[in-house]
Amino acid sequence: MAKRNKINFKYNLREYWNILRKYKRGFFSLLLITLVVETLFLVDKFLFKIIVDDGAEFIMGNLEKTVFVQTLIIIAGVFIGVSIIRAVGKWISVHLLTILDSNLILELKRKYFNHILGLSHDFHGTHKTGSLISRIIRGAGAIETMTDIAAFNFAPLIFQLVIVGIALAYFSITSALVVVGVSILFISYSYMIQRIQQKHRLKMNAYEDREKGFVSDIFTNIDSIKYFGKENIIERKFEELTRKTKRFSLKYWGYFRWFDAGQIFILALGLILLVYFPLVDFLNKEITIGTLVFIYTVYGNVVGPMFGFVWGMRGFYRAMADFQDLFEYGKIKNDITDRSGARELKVGGGEIEFVNIDFDYGKRKIFRNFDLRIKPNEKVALVGHSGSGKTTLIKLLYRFYDVKAGAILIDGQDIEEFKQESLRSEFSVVPQEGILFDDTLYNNIRFSNPRATKGEVMKAIKFAQLDKIIKEFPKRENTLVGERGVKLSGGERQRVSIARAILANKKILVLDEATSSLDSETEHEIQKSLTKLLKGRTAIMIAHRLSTIMGADRIVVMKKGEIVQEGKHEDLIKQEGEYKRLWNLQKGGYIK
Repeated sequence: MAKRNKINFKYNLREYWNILRKYKRGFFSLLLITLVVETLFLVDKFLFKIIVDDGAEFIMGNLEKTVFVQTLIIIAGVFIGVSIIRAVGKWISVHLLTILDSNLILELKRKYFNHILGLSHDFHGTHKTGSLISRIIRGAGAIETMTDIAAFNFAPLIFQLVIVGIALAYFSITSALVVVGVSILFISYSYMIQRIQQKHRLKMNAYEDREKGFVSDIFTNIDSIKYFGKENIIERKFEELTRKTKRFSLKYWGYFRWFDAGQIFILALGLILLVYFPLVDFLNKEITIGTLVFIYTVYGNVVGPMFGFVWGMRGFYRAMADFQDLFEYGKIKNDITDRSGARELKVGGGEIEFVNIDFDYGKRKIFRNFDLRIKPNEKVALVGHSGSGKTTLIKLLYRFYDVKAGAILIDGQDIEEFKQESLRSEFSVVPQEGILFDDTLYNNIRFSNPRATKGEVMKAIKFAQLDKIIKEFPKRENTLVGERGVKLSGGERQRVSIARAILANKKILVLDEATSSLDSETEHEIQKSLTKLLKGRTAIMIAHRLSTIMGADRIVVMKKGEIVQEGKHEDLIKQEGEYKRLWNLQKGGYIK
């Protein structure tokens, strides 16, 4: 938590500029129009000065009525023209800002979504989905806030200080110094409060992320909570989290009291000084009454943008805090990278070799000098207790992790010579549990091969024996399956996975405990489809239920990262060893 209490302004601003500079022409055009609009706000104050001075001269009899009326007509015309230009300028500035904001939000979302999507399997295994979503959404809001602040909060005050400072200095140096001094004091005080406030904003963000991650986790696993009747426990945990968020929110919001009180005092002090010094000059007949009115009215020109600037500072710090959480992901580099000049993989025969590989998770040793060769079109089953290395072997084949030593070869070529996406796209997989997108059944199947025709998708549906099932669905293959496929049974989801695999039509197939979560009758039906799917392919089958892999060409028995036995089922069952012991433990059932 300590590292998150400090905002890295330099890094965050650099990242913001990297996104903004693609659209810098629009940004600087926006600033130019803002400068014109802000300058024009001074014109009506100067026109009013002329009216007051000429009016005083007219009352004293020093100015003829016709001349005074003519002056008023000219001033009215100028005022109408300036107002029209201001209105048009404002319309253009909002139009440009709308386009700029939408482009920047799109750019940020695309950049960080793609970056996070491309991060390693290990990253996604250690970061909550709810927190990732929360940070991307906050980051998108922050980049809009930053641009709005620059255009409508920071730029107007800077331009007004320059314009008003020059105008006041022409009539009264003292008044110009008072306005600039009050502005500096006002901003400095507000900045100081913001600096103190920032750490509480970061803590508030951290607990909000925990809340959203918790909510995402709970609703993803709502069935488990309902089955075990643990709603009250979850309610208490959520209440504890929200109380912590509330505590830091109150600390953060509490500083706004100091903002308002201090700002009111500084502005009052500035007004007292601005009343005193110009009034002395007026009494000494050094300035006209029109100039006095001009000084007081242009002070209002600065007060509004000062509040806008400080409000912008609040938004700036809030945006920086929101950027901090998202931009931290930008610093994370993928620990699995493609080599320079990596090629596209096209699997021919489908031979797979693990050659003297070493691998460990930190200090936990998994493989040492591990060797395994799978011939083209061979069906190899990996069996063994949990922790024996079966799943890790598949993750290494997919390059979710890189081996520490040795090599993994496909058709005699090291997989590290190929692009990761190209490598993985050459495999088909039927996982233990088919996890589906909240989309139609048709689109879920077509996901494995987006170029497939409708005829090819329907053929895959028939192959997986889904055609009989979807006849009962309200919209057949266009039925929405729900989040993670909750509207389908376990067997139906597995059939979708099989249809996906057949539509992908890859030479190498991975079955990761593809039927272990199904009932016996459904498993028997699914096995028929899998047997057809395996024809003409190289297959690696991870199995806990030994009855599902009795027909494999070869069964590889693993224990603590080593191969302790291998052969066909009928041969292994006759030998004393780990396989026979496992078979006797489950009697055709399931290995724990």
